[in-house]
Amino acid sequence: MARRPQNGGCVRCCLGFLLKFLAFLQAFAAVSALLYAAWILSRWSRHHHLHLHHLLPDLWFACAVMAAGLFYCALLLAGYVAAEINSGCCLCFYTALAMAMMLVEAAFASQIFLNQQWIQDLPYDRTGELNNLVSFVQNNLDVCKWAAIATLATQALSLFLAMVLRAMVSTTNVDYDSDEDFVVIRRPLLLAQGAPAYLPTTTDATGVHPDLWSSRMRQKPWSVGTK
Repeated sequence: MARRPQNGGCVRCCLGFLLKFLAFLQAFAAVSALLYAAWILSRWSRHHHLHLHHLLPDLWFACAVMAAGLFYCALLLAGYVAAEINSGCCLCFYTALAMAMMLVEAAFASQIFLNQQWIQDLPYDRTGELNNLVSFVQNNLDVCKWAAIATLATQALSLFLAMVLRAMVSTTNVDYDSDEDFVVIRRPLLLAQGAPAYLPTTTDATGVHPDLWSSRMRQKPWSVGTK
């Protein structure tokens, strides 16, 4: 029978709690992106007719922000569920999505730093919110820089915790499988070397069981000595 290590269970519980806490912190950024995109669409609808066929060509920036916020929320939900149930498949799925998102963020950040005219390569934003966002970042560069660093550090730490949990879950499953294989291999040997599970039922010519007679003979000197 497999024995669950209590220390390993406590460590997994603590790591899962940290992963859920980090997902809760990152949820503020995801919800903020969704609210910002909804605010852009609401402001645009006050002065223009909002149609679905105008979203991509005219409101591509709002759609991109909303898509990023929805993907971020789905990623955080997957991480929270994976940390709650300690499933290897869920942790692997969350790790793959988190790595893909961080690679996209790294590519976008390198494009901004290496290409000074990156904003001219983007389609024209009729809402003007992209230029407003760039101006806000430039006016509050220190605050935005530390916010970006904190967000990236939180994402990297969440990815590291998910990878550690995935390794611990896989190691535990391998230990359980090895214990089960050991029991299956050893069971025929134990049954072969064990005592028979039945009692002899043969009797002699006088009608007395041999094993009963021998047990009485072994107990008789002890009873005589005690008297």
